[in-house]
Amino acid sequence: MKARTVIALCAAMAGLSGCALPPVQAWEKGQVARADMLMQGDPLGTRFNEHIYTSKEAASGGSAVGGGGCGCN
Repeated sequence: MKARTVIALCAAMAGLSGCALPPVQAWEKGQVARADMLMQGDPLGTRFNEHIYTSKEAASGGSAVGGGGCGCN
């Protein structure tokens, strides 16, 4: 029983030790920090697509904006 407790405690400490690392700086990210590596692609196009999606879905505040499904916000 004590061995299980020690193993569980060590596993928890190992899992939580990743939270103590300092944040990764932009120059440490290498190729991932390039603008063409963005997941969403063109920021303006992404915003336009989100606006169309939220207006068609009648989602109020779907993309951190107020308004209803009419698309007139």
